[in-house]
Amino acid sequence: MSGSLGGKSALITGSTQGIGLAIARRLAASGCHLVLHGLGDPDAIAALRDGLARDHGVRVRHSPADLRDPAQIARMMADAAQAPGGLDILVNNAVVRHAAPIDTFSSEAWDESVAVNLSAAFHTIRLAVPAMRRKRWGRIVNVSSIYGLRGAAGRVGYVTTKTALIGLTRAVALDTVADGITCNAICPGTTETPVHEAAMQRVMADTGMRREDAERSVLAGKQPTARFVSATSVAALVEFLCGPEAADITGAAMPIDGGWSIA
Repeated sequence: MSGSLGGKSALITGSTQGIGLAIARRLAASGCHLVLHGLGDPDAIAALRDGLARDHGVRVRHSPADLRDPAQIARMMADAAQAPGGLDILVNNAVVRHAAPIDTFSSEAWDESVAVNLSAAFHTIRLAVPAMRRKRWGRIVNVSSIYGLRGAAGRVGYVTTKTALIGLTRAVALDTVADGITCNAICPGTTETPVHEAAMQRVMADTGMRREDAERSVLAGKQPTARFVSATSVAALVEFLCGPEAADITGAAMPIDGGWSIA
């Protein structure tokens, strides 16, 4: 699909590492101008931004917006609207994770989970849709999770917000179905990311396991494939949903989870 999105502009939240960065790289390779978003070392982000622009011949900008703050989200969206041709593609990927049982889950952790994982997507979508409607073309992809489809103990904030994100997706899909806009959710299982790589390294250090055995241990009772989902595969699904062949797919919640959701 190389070049299928040439000239389009995309904003991907949480795109300075992990799944978001894989998506950014895939869309840039397909010809998209980018607005990256995320926190981190400014020099490393600048190098990442410049490298994507150089490697793919696209324009790349970066926003450090705090997604807990609607005013900062509004400024990020106003900046994204200045991308070549305006904003065509919105990928809501940024996430925070807090783990604790319901009776010890703090109100601060709850508020942050709702703000970043759910409300930020509401704000970005409501601000992106008017221009998409005027162009009669737009693609919105919300990165939910296997935990948007299944429950889990000790993850009340994550499970609740990722489930609600699918509901938001369905409502937006119906609100925009006549406007040339699609809105879909993807639901990755345990994916190759820095967070999960760190977990792997801890298991290997603590047990002396080989990597393959450690991977099976980490994924036991989860993905029947017994391997991590590739971040590049998740990115390829996002690219497909943003392309012309997916014009009739909207309101979907697509698992990419190694069979976890059907096990």
